[in-house]
Amino acid sequence: MLHLAVMSVMTACAIQARAADVTLGIIGPHEYDLPVDFKPFNVLVQYGDGNAAGSSYNSLGQRHASGGSHTWSGMTKYVHFRSFDAIPHVGFAFELIQTESYSLANGTDFGGLGPTIVGPAAWFKPNRHSTFGIQTFMQTPLGTRDATSPNYWSNISSFIFDYEWKHFSFDGDAGTVAGGERHQKGQHRYSPGVVFYTNLRFSWKASRLVEPFFALDWQNVKGTYDRTAGQYLDDSNSREVTLGLGVMFNISRHLSFTSRYSHSVDGRNVPESNAYYVKFVYLW
Repeated sequence: MLHLAVMSVMTACAIQARAADVTLGIIGPHEYDLPVDFKPFNVLVQYGDGNAAGSSYNSLGQRHASGGSHTWSGMTKYVHFRSFDAIPHVGFAFELIQTESYSLANGTDFGGLGPTIVGPAAWFKPNRHSTFGIQTFMQTPLGTRDATSPNYWSNISSFIFDYEWKHFSFDGDAGTVAGGERHQKGQHRYSPGVVFYTNLRFSWKASRLVEPFFALDWQNVKGTYDRTAGQYLDDSNSREVTLGLGVMFNISRHLSFTSRYSHSVDGRNVPESNAYYVKFVYLW
């Protein structure tokens, strides 16, 4: 019997060089505990997270009570899962995701739809307890307003893995985000820094319904290069490490709910994370 929550291959939120959220930071336990040799099915997922922090980290990694952010974001995701008789013991998925965001900080008060994200994932099971695969997605450059638009195409790719014990589960990912050149009329041309990230989840199967878990997220962003001026922007590189605790509720085979709280424990040139996350999943 497959849990509903294990059917979802996670994708990335809209990426910006100084974003407070670690890429793929909203994944939950069993995110990559995926089946093979199955009949096609569909999943609808709604992710949401909010960050309310008044502090930030400077270029020396020191925490200061300024430069924080108050943001809310979401992702509405449709996933089609299928396998092929001609490619046995391998699972595939195609995802279509729409991002949403709202920001309230430093005099800003705006919201809207962000970029759209699309792409495939594929995986296999080395044994019945484990899963290993890869996912790659393209993120469009535009949202409904300039403040929610990165204004460059980007690729989000990662390796995914999962291992299941009788009472515990460990899964996660490791990958990169590579962006194309940002060019707007009358402005300098910029190459965004490459993002490296990993997200790890370790859970305890306390009961059929309730599953507490521990989360670790890490991200490192290289500096933004000003191609017009021929130099990197000052303090445009960043780093963040967050730790969190959460719980997943396996309500039924077709419905699950996950919530988590995470906080920064290390950072550089980034707003502090003081964030909560939720995820609703429906399968049919």
